[in-house]
Amino acid sequence: MDWHGYLVPWCGVFGAAALVGYGRSLAGMTRAQRTVRVRGRIERVDEPRHGSSPEDGIGVVVSFQDPATGQEFTVTNDGERGERIRVAWTGREIGVRYPRGRPHAYRFVNDPSEGGRGLGWPTFALLLCYAGPVTVLAIDRGWPWALLGFCGPWALSGAYHLPGNIRDRNRRLDRLAAMAAVPGRFVAVLKSVTVDDDGYTSSRLVPVLAFTTLDGRAVTAYYESNLPDAAGARGLDVTIHYAPDDPAVFVLDVEAGRRSWKLDMAVNAVGLLVVATAAVVGAVKL
Repeated sequence: MDWHGYLVPWCGVFGAAALVGYGRSLAGMTRAQRTVRVRGRIERVDEPRHGSSPEDGIGVVVSFQDPATGQEFTVTNDGERGERIRVAWTGREIGVRYPRGRPHAYRFVNDPSEGGRGLGWPTFALLLCYAGPVTVLAIDRGWPWALLGFCGPWALSGAYHLPGNIRDRNRRLDRLAAMAAVPGRFVAVLKSVTVDDDGYTSSRLVPVLAFTTLDGRAVTAYYESNLPDAAGARGLDVTIHYAPDDPAVFVLDVEAGRRSWKLDMAVNAVGLLVVATAAVVGAVKL
């Protein structure tokens, strides 16, 4: 069977998967749409134990209400309970999700507004379905079809999202400029050790910060950016710059954060330019 023979079952299978997925989404039958999402409130925060594993997250006690029954639940994040809690303070809202009618099977998400329609896998299947004909065209008619077929949609998507990315970047820079400064301290250093298949051992250190906002919120947070001498960070006093509307957004060095966001935007712009150029070259060479 030649490439054209493979193309029909390839597009048939992934096209059908995409069609079924989008149909289920329209009918409100996807797993994401059948999942209950509520806002939970952190009632208590436990300081991580020095030397413990960062995989556990910050220990918290969370309360939430099941909208179907009105019953209140007070739970912890012990064990496998969804996303790790990396920043916590009493009163912070986090997301809680669970299958409809099963609030005891709860999972945490850091963003309380996080949700979706379950379109991730159908969209991926649609992309694979599209990739099939483009690949066959590139094999039959040459590399320009690959450049145009793959880089063209990528460039159009990047151009479509570019204004939003610029607005988001500007909002983040404005937030950096408006940050408040308070004293903080590294209260613990967490450590995880992994051994690969070849027996090579690697370790990961995550310092834990504690600071109090100007309005009295006591924040405990993982500091996952690079820190010189992270192993000896416990007890180190630092200045924390945080966003007053969301203390989960914080930095130690405002200028470094500003440079990082500017560099990130420049990299995105250069990447878009490269992809768009490749698509144009492919179109010209057809």
